[in-house]
Amino acid sequence: MNESTPPQGPPPRGVSRRGVLGLAAVAAAGTAVGFGTARATSADAADPSRGTHDFHGEHQAGITTEVQQHLYFASLDMTAGAGREELVSLLHDWTAAAAQLTAGQEVGETGATDGSPLAPPDDTGEALGLGPHNLTLTFGLGASLFDRDGDPFGIAAKRPEALTPLPSFAFDLLEDSISDGDLCIQACADDPQVVVHAIRNLSRIAFGRAQVRWTRLGYGRTSRTSAGQQTPRNLFGFKDGTANVLSDDAEALDRWVWADDGWMAGGSYLVARTIQMTIESWDRTRLQEQELVVGRTKGEGAPLSGGTEMTEPDFAMPSSTGDFAMPSASHVRLAHPDMNDGVRLLRRGYNYVDGNNDLGQITAGLFFLSFQRDPAQFVQVQTSLKTDALNEYIRHVGSALYAVPPGVRKGEHIAQGLFEA
Repeated sequence: MNESTPPQGPPPRGVSRRGVLGLAAVAAAGTAVGFGTARATSADAADPSRGTHDFHGEHQAGITTEVQQHLYFASLDMTAGAGREELVSLLHDWTAAAAQLTAGQEVGETGATDGSPLAPPDDTGEALGLGPHNLTLTFGLGASLFDRDGDPFGIAAKRPEALTPLPSFAFDLLEDSISDGDLCIQACADDPQVVVHAIRNLSRIAFGRAQVRWTRLGYGRTSRTSAGQQTPRNLFGFKDGTANVLSDDAEALDRWVWADDGWMAGGSYLVARTIQMTIESWDRTRLQEQELVVGRTKGEGAPLSGGTEMTEPDFAMPSSTGDFAMPSASHVRLAHPDMNDGVRLLRRGYNYVDGNNDLGQITAGLFFLSFQRDPAQFVQVQTSLKTDALNEYIRHVGSALYAVPPGVRKGEHIAQGLFEA
């Protein structure tokens, strides 16, 4: 079966025409690929807007998935007075909605237009006709969810040891209003309205049980997660993510990305950092200085020790000035696994622009996202960057850490293992 041969008979109750097309895609993909693998059909190849990724799987989608072009990230707090029943029901409702959204269906039983004219629609409707655009939804749990006074959710004893708040790093200027949170949702897709629609509807479903604490809208991926993707450029104009952990490197994923402890087995830990860039200062910096700060050429992306983009840096090569060809304070040198006991991270960040400040300067930067088996990996790399020459041009203004549970199997809900005996 493919998308040109939709299911026969009337659609299930409340599923609109768009939903039927989504179900057809689900059925076609289910016979073509394995558990938890991105689906691709002949129709998808002809129309990229129809591309989908399974919501159910061993791991949550949106980690090793090929990085999409747009992001909407939301952090939420449980409402005062909410308890275990409210949390579990919310995760259950999010599971059902996420499965519909990622399949290109409308949310709820009656969607945007098939319900009673005397009641608000189940779905807000702004994504009608757009297609799923490879939407992925990834859910995480913050440390504050486990630390509430009186343990209203009954999960304090199951807090993962690794879910320890990040320490304060050099040059951190963190703002509470864009940091932390009980829960998070990462929505990624190749259409901006699709990610906004997903977060809008999931936030609406949470009403009365949780409310949005902060959000971040991102565009233009700044890393790659597959060998088939080209290395993108960040707002400083340099290629970013050349040495990222890739989706086809199973050994590296097991060693550096997937957790293996208790109910978190198959999950990961997500670090989210809002890194503001002082764009105007950077734009007045000489090209040679920019390259020395980064440690790579701006054009090719090659290390300053020579070669092409994929050439391994030679950190021992001297320069004519008495330093190294890869300067001691260059970003690439300090962040490289060779300088961090081999530690690696899986990054999938995005650019962001929040307009201009009162001085007319661009408020923009990098929304850094990394997934790792243990947040200690990020702590080690970030600590190494305290002497990074790039610190003159960036400010870390937001920070959060979440436990990302393993993937959801059919019949289960998000983080179900956390609530089982």
